[in-house]
Amino acid sequence: MEKRMDLVESIYSISSAFPDSERFGLTSQIRRAAVSIPSNIAEGAARKSDKEFLQFLSIAMGSLAELETQYIIATRLDFVKEDETVINLITDEKKLLLGYRNYIKNK
Repeated sequence: MEKRMDLVESIYSISSAFPDSERFGLTSQIRRAAVSIPSNIAEGAARKSDKEFLQFLSIAMGSLAELETQYIIATRLDFVKEDETVINLITDEKKLLLGYRNYIKNK
């Protein structure tokens, strides 16, 4: 959970440097995607069945893919410089989610 929160904090921090014209565009989208990841995992964990939990893990994976794409867009538009820490947090979260999903599937 700690790394997920670190990712959310990092995204909020870097997106604060985006141009004001992106406040309702990319800034809002990338922040929503970041918050969606731990939120969906928490909601899924509170469900009664593994099937439901897997659905929420899939949604979290989708949000992570969305966040990664938006981060790449932000770097390509020079809104932010590529940050190895953010890239590592995204990569680590992918591994954790895939591992968690596989664990639940194979129970």
